Amino acid sequence: MKCDKQTMRLYAVTDRAWVGRQTLYEQVEAALQGGVTCVQLREKQLDADAFLAEARDIRDLCRRYGVPFIINDNLDIAVACGADGVHVGQDDMPVEEVRRRVGDAMIVGVSAHNVEEALRAQAGGADYLGAGAVFGTSTKNNVTPLSFDTLRDICRAVDIPVVAIGGIGAKNIPLLRGSGVDGVAVVSAIFSAPDITAACRELRALSDRMTGTEK
Repeated sequence: MKCDKQTMRLYAVTDRAWVGRQTLYEQVEAALQGGVTCVQLREKQLDADAFLAEARDIRDLCRRYGVPFIINDNLDIAVACGADGVHVGQDDMPVEEVRRRVGDAMIVGVSAHNVEEALRAQAGGADYLGAGAVFGTSTKNNVTPLSFDTLRDICRAVDIPVVAIGGIGAKNIPLLRGSGVDGVAVVSAIFSAPDITAACRELRALSDRMTGTEK
């Protein structure tokens, strides 16, 4: 499964901080029911065995909905569970090495914060870019917000899909109109919502409207 612009429309990034009333699996399924177009599993606390077991379960869930399943940062887990792709940051394994190890079959996403990083990622074999943080974010510390102009310049500089990430929610998605992004990656506005499915329906509609793809 390869990615395209549609894959980026509403990209859900998991956060275990919101697990409680529902399991992570249940939260992801609720998001899929609400119309997310890609799921990234981000785990920083689980040991390898627990991470792999969870990844396999959520991989199967995403396949039932026909939605790409991406692992954050951990190439070994991505390969072992048969994920559709892996996402790496600037401080993780170089994209060229990731591409060499996975070949052409797996989606490779890369975080980019400026045009130089974006062009380097594309040249190294990235299938899409995560550009941000476009707004303030509570999920990562010491992150400098990306200006609208830089976001627009990144989108203009590359030929691959670009998803905006960082502090994105229903109130600020319209502010991204005209930037050229293909969609939004959302963490807390999905997984902290009392009704995840309803939240995703709203976010998806806003993203479709922002990108000019609403039906």
